[in-house]
Amino acid sequence: MTRPFRVAVVGAGPAGIYAGNILRTRALDAGIDVRIDLFESLPAPYGLIRYGVAPDHPRIKGIVTSLHDMLADGSVRLIGNVEVGADITVDELQSLYHAVIFATGAQRDAVVELPGLDLPGSFGAADFVSWYDGHPDVPRQWPLEAAQVAVLGNGNVALDVARVLAKHPADLLTTDIPDNVYAGLAASPVQDVHVFGRRGPEDIKFTPIELRELGEVPGVDIVLYDEDFDRRDEDATTGERRAAGNQAKVMARILQSWRDRESTGAPRRLHLHFWHKPVELLGEEAVTGIRFERTEPDGQGGMRGTGELRDYDVQAVYRAIGYRGTPVRDLPFDEAAGVIPNDGGRVLDGGAPVPGLYATGWIKRGPVGLIGHTKGDAGETIEKLLEDYDLLADSPAADDDSVLEFLESRGVRYTTWEGWLALDAHERALGDGFVGEVVRERVKVVSRDEQVAISNRQVIVR
Repeated sequence: MTRPFRVAVVGAGPAGIYAGNILRTRALDAGIDVRIDLFESLPAPYGLIRYGVAPDHPRIKGIVTSLHDMLADGSVRLIGNVEVGADITVDELQSLYHAVIFATGAQRDAVVELPGLDLPGSFGAADFVSWYDGHPDVPRQWPLEAAQVAVLGNGNVALDVARVLAKHPADLLTTDIPDNVYAGLAASPVQDVHVFGRRGPEDIKFTPIELRELGEVPGVDIVLYDEDFDRRDEDATTGERRAAGNQAKVMARILQSWRDRESTGAPRRLHLHFWHKPVELLGEEAVTGIRFERTEPDGQGGMRGTGELRDYDVQAVYRAIGYRGTPVRDLPFDEAAGVIPNDGGRVLDGGAPVPGLYATGWIKRGPVGLIGHTKGDAGETIEKLLEDYDLLADSPAADDDSVLEFLESRGVRYTTWEGWLALDAHERALGDGFVGEVVRERVKVVSRDEQVAISNRQVIVR
C-alpha cells in the first residue's frame, strides 16, 4: 500500500490516547505508514482525567503528564469539540478513514430501581462529579442545601463524592477546582455525610490509598459503628473464615485505626456504614430520609437481608453504584450491558463483525478496572485491527486535510492540540498567584464557548 493507512479514534481520554499510541508504535514496527486522528466531543483532551477524577487527586491527575507526552510530538492529531453522531456521522467517518476505533467511555450513572428515586434531592454521582470537575455541559449551580447526606456505594467514586461533600472548601483551593464550584461548596450547610454499603467491611471496593486519604481530611471526623464489625463471614459448611488478600488486610488495618481514634468534635463528620441495603427514599415533595434493610453474611461469601429496617434522616441522596456507556448514533449498542457489542474489540452487529469499526476501554468491556487497565485493553483492540489491515487498506480514504475541510463546511468550531496548549496556559495563568497563603495551580475554564474561543486564540472579554 502506497497511501497512508488512516485511522480515526473517537474519544481523547486515556483509552483513546493509549489506543492511538499503541497503534502508532506497532504500525511503525510493521512498516505501515499510519495517520491517526483523535476526535473528542469536548474542547479539551484527557476525558476521565479532566472530568471524572476528584480535583484533590493530583497523583491520579499526574497521568496527564504521560498522556501529554503521547500527543505532544504530533504523530497523533487531536481534533476536539466534535461530536461523532451529530457533527459528523459514523458513515461519514468511515468514508474518510480506513478504520474507526471508539473509546467513548462510560459517562452515565448505572440504572437502579428504587422507590422515591425521582424526588428532588436524589442525585446520580456521575452528574455531581461532572459538576465539581467543571464539565461544560452540566449546570453551573448545584443544590447543596442538605445538612445530612447519604452516599450509596462502596467504591472509589462513592469515596470521592463523600470526601468532596465533607471537605472544607478552603482545602480544595490548591486544586484546579472551578470558581463556581468553590462558591457552591463554600455555601453548603453539610454536617454529616453517610456512606452506605450493602456488604461488610471485608468487601469494600475502595483502593487503600483512597481509603487512607479519607482519614486525612482536616476538620472532619470519621465515624464507624461497632455493630458492623462483629459479623463473621464464615463458610456455611466448614465454619472457616473467608480468606482475605493483602489489600483487604491493609484496609482492615486502616478501618481499625479509625475505630480506635477519639472524636475531635470536628464540625463535619463522615460516617461509614456497612450491611445496609437501600429499600426506598422517603419524602413527598423532596427527600427527607432513606430506608435500609440490614444485611448479614449468608455463609457462602454473599449477603442476605435480615428483615430489620432502619430509617435515616437525610435531605439528599447520591447514588455512586457504577457507570454505564452512552450509545453513539448509528452504532450498534447493547443497552442491557451498556457497551458496544464486540469480539475482542471488533464491533459486532447481529453477531457479525462490522468491517473497519472497533472499540476499546469502558465502552468495550464496561466500567471495570483502573485507568491503567485500559492499556492492555487497547493492545487487544489494536491487535485485531492490524490483523484486518490487508482487508482495510484497499478501501478508499481521504487525505490529511479532508476531514478538516468537511468540518469547516459544516461550521464546526473544532479545536486542536495547539489550541489545548493555549487553553492550558490560560488556565494556569488564572491560577497564578495566591489566595490568602494558598497557591493555585490553575483555575479551570468551564464554559464550552470560552474554551473554544481561547483555543482558537479569540479575544475573551470578561
